[in-house]
Amino acid sequence: MTATYVAKDSPRLRAAGWALHAYTASGTAIAFLALTAAVGGEEIAALWWLFLALLIDGTDGMLARRLRVKEVIPAFDGARLDDIVDYLTYCFVPIFLLWHGGHLPEGRLGTLLAVLPLLASSYQFCRTDAKTDDHFFKGFPSYWNVLAFYVIVLGVSPGATAVLLLTCVVLVFVPIKYVYPSRTATARGLNLFLAGSWLVIYAVMLLQFPDPSVVVTALSLLYVVYYAAVSVVLTLRR
Repeated sequence: MTATYVAKDSPRLRAAGWALHAYTASGTAIAFLALTAAVGGEEIAALWWLFLALLIDGTDGMLARRLRVKEVIPAFDGARLDDIVDYLTYCFVPIFLLWHGGHLPEGRLGTLLAVLPLLASSYQFCRTDAKTDDHFFKGFPSYWNVLAFYVIVLGVSPGATAVLLLTCVVLVFVPIKYVYPSRTATARGLNLFLAGSWLVIYAVMLLQFPDPSVVVTALSLLYVVYYAAVSVVLTLRR
């Protein structure tokens, strides 16, 4: 009897697999709650919901591999579910938050700037090589939630936000291989530690809003610089 057959035949493993899929799917409810908070003008509440989405996204993949969910429930595509949730929580809701909150230029220009990331990420999420065989993200990995976080917490001007958005839209199509913190083999332990530390700092900055500590903010941005620099260096080496 093969290990795969045993996995499929185990009620406990199947129950754990379905529970994990529900855990991932909860991101759709979180996206809805973040959207309602944004509509209600509660931007920090929306960022807290997106923070929760980050925590789920940062853990469900590792749990899925540990529970061998693909073997246990082969008829259900967990990767597709994850992409749906990620598009909502990493792209659609953060961009709406920026547009609705007045963080983009007014009028048609602001609307256009909101639409461009949605289109760029729609393209990226459908690429078969968006996640490479050696576990990198190819092209800017739709971290619009991260951009929205800094714009709102640091009070970035609409003009500067427009420049950042357009730059990231272009980077979606530039074949830089960005580190996948939980899977990229190079310095994986360090990257996991730094990514986890950044999440803690994210929460601290929200708690300190509207006046986050300069030191905490600097540490947060230092990780962003590290992440971008390491991604570029590893791309050039390969």
